[in-house]
Formats: sequence, C-alpha cells, structure tokens
Amino acid sequence: MPTPIAIITGASSGIGAATARRLAAAGYRVVLTARRKDRIEALEAELTAAGHQATAYPLDVTDRAAVDEFATVFRNLAVLVNNAGGALGADPVATSDPDDWRQMYETNVIGTLNLTQALLPALTASGDGTVVVLSSTAGHGTYENGGGYVAAKHGAHVLAETLRLEIVGTPVRVIEVAPGMVKTEEFATTRFRGDTDKAAKVYAGVAEPLSADDVAETITWAVTRPPHVNIDLLVVRPRAQASNTKVHREL
Repeated sequence: MPTPIAIITGASSGIGAATARRLAAAGYRVVLTARRKDRIEALEAELTAAGHQATAYPLDVTDRAAVDEFATVFRNLAVLVNNAGGALGADPVATSDPDDWRQMYETNVIGTLNLTQALLPALTASGDGTVVVLSSTAGHGTYENGGGYVAAKHGAHVLAETLRLEIVGTPVRVIEVAPGMVKTEEFATTRFRGDTDKAAKVYAGVAEPLSADDVAETITWAVTRPPHVNIDLLVVRPRAQASNTKVHREL
C-alpha cells in the first residue's frame, strides 16, 4: 500500500519544519513547500538521511497558477497542513500600512484557500483526508496594535469553520489548531522587520513560551486520531499565557 502523503506549506522553518519532522516520523511521506528552495531542500536531505520519505517543492501559496500545477503532481494525498502565514507590523489601525494587511490576508487566507481548493478533490478521493488550518489565538480574540494580523487569522478561522460545515458527510476532516505565544527563530523578527530587540521583547520574562515542536506535536496528535474523530478546534498556549493580553512575565 502506498505511503500516505502529507503536504506542509511554509515548511522552510518554525512550525512548518517541525511539523514535517513529526509527520515524517509518524509514517507519512512529507511534501515540503515554501518559497525558500534552499531551506526545504536542506530539510528534505535531513529527513531522507534519517530514513524518512520527503520531497521538497518550492511554492508560493499566493500564486494560484503555481498551486494548480502543484496539485497535479501528487496522488494518494492524505493530509494538507496549511501553515504558511505570518505577521507584518505592530501598528494601530489608524496608522498601519494597508500593504501589510493585504500581504497578510493574501498569505494567511487566500494562500490557505488556494491550496485547499486545489487539493480537496484528491483529499476526498483518498477516502480519509484531513485539512489542517493553522490559525492563531489572534483569530479568536483581538488585541491592540495587531489589527491586520488579527483580521487575517480571523479569516483563516472562518474559512476552516465554514469548510467543515460545507463538506460534512464527505470523508474529509477539517482541523483548526490555534497556537498562542510560540517562540520561533523568525516569527517575531519578521513581524518587526528584522528588529531583533523588538522581537526579543515579545518573549521577555516568559519562562517557557511554546516551541515550534510543541505545536507540531499537537498537529500530529490531531491528525493521527482515528478517522471518525475530528478535532474541530484546538487552542494551545503556554501556561504563562492566559489570553492574548494576559501573560505572566518574571522580570
């Protein structure tokens, strides 16, 4: 029987790369997609050397023509992990850059829509498919100076919730995982456009924020439940974070 395939978007770093490692260890052939070809090829080599099946495929999830072409390549598809996303800026609504909002929406929402639409037929044909949407606690509660990211992640949440309603009765599950504070090598730095001091302040005094692997383990657990079990929504935060605006810091 062919090894089931799991496609992970945004697999070049952080949660995406960690999820690829976890799903590969769980027995999936992982397809690693991201824009940074060198990163996903290095991960492919790492996983292959460890005895896993992995394929790197450079892809921009906002490029619908490229996504449609990608969808013709792989068969026996079991899992799609819509992880590509990210935040840009931390400005109030009154002064934030509309281009930042547009870019976040394109990646977090339209990118997820593109991959899901293109691959849903194969997931359905598999007889046991799973769509995972990586949203955020930002998709479930607003906070100041994060309006663009909050709006985009609300969009991702609504996409997942609506899709689940629309395809009920088909052999495809829709799982949403909404992480809170996760410390990765790039997320906050990208948000603050390379300002490492601002990025460090996000996690200042927080003894144990979540790691990328914490979230990857959560995704893998949800994906590997028995086929009749759907984890609709799983919110995961570090113990030190009670909400988007309530974090315990030891300063």
